[in-house]
Amino acid sequence: MNMMNKLAAAAAVSFALAAHAAPVESLPTAGTLVVVPAYGEVKHANDQATVTLAIEEQDKDKAAAASRVNAKMKQGADIVKKEDPQASLKTQGYYTYPVYPEERVLPNGQPVKQPRVPTAWRVGQYLQVTTTNLDKLPKTVAAAQKILTLNAINFGLTPETTKKLDDERIAATYKNLNERINSIAGAMGRKVSDAVLDTVDFEGSGNYAQREAAYAPAPMMMRMKTADSADVAEPSFEPGETTLQMQLVGKVRFK
Repeated sequence: MNMMNKLAAAAAVSFALAAHAAPVESLPTAGTLVVVPAYGEVKHANDQATVTLAIEEQDKDKAAAASRVNAKMKQGADIVKKEDPQASLKTQGYYTYPVYPEERVLPNGQPVKQPRVPTAWRVGQYLQVTTTNLDKLPKTVAAAQKILTLNAINFGLTPETTKKLDDERIAATYKNLNERINSIAGAMGRKVSDAVLDTVDFEGSGNYAQREAAYAPAPMMMRMKTADSADVAEPSFEPGETTLQMQLVGKVRFK
């Protein structure tokens, strides 16, 4: 490499080092509108249970099946009331369906054409029990299972607890918003006192409150057998906990 090339290379290196060492200029932030998402959540042990009990009977005589369902539902409801007087009970989902024989098939694979006449009737009903007495819940369900069957159980929060947690959830989310605004202001080289909170949108995320769908149990596809007087071992339940979350969007303008 000749002298001219060496000088050009040295100049290029010096220019690159000088450019690298030069301070990066900050963009002006006066009047900047910053959109800040925030998040918060709270947890609480479930303090309410919704239990769905059921009864189904099948008989050639529709009236006989309905009569047994009516009698057993009353017995089951009375047992629940005795075991848990504070529970809220609601009967629902009464149904009556015909039971048809299987279609006969000819050797050629074609079904035998014959009138569809029901050979029996399936009749059933559901009982929804809502309670906060979770300690006694296994005993209550076991007593009811002498007559009825356990169809479903869901744990959640009472309206009072949900209201309390909603207040805490809003406070936690707003606190997170302030923390993020502080971090953003520091990154921009600005003071928090230079910022004005322009908008707080608690529904900007689309995180609307979930609404419980109306419970409409599907009819059972097989007959449920119950032991009217047999003792039933207590089931085991773990209520767990519920997490309530919230997101908001804040708009901050710097002076």
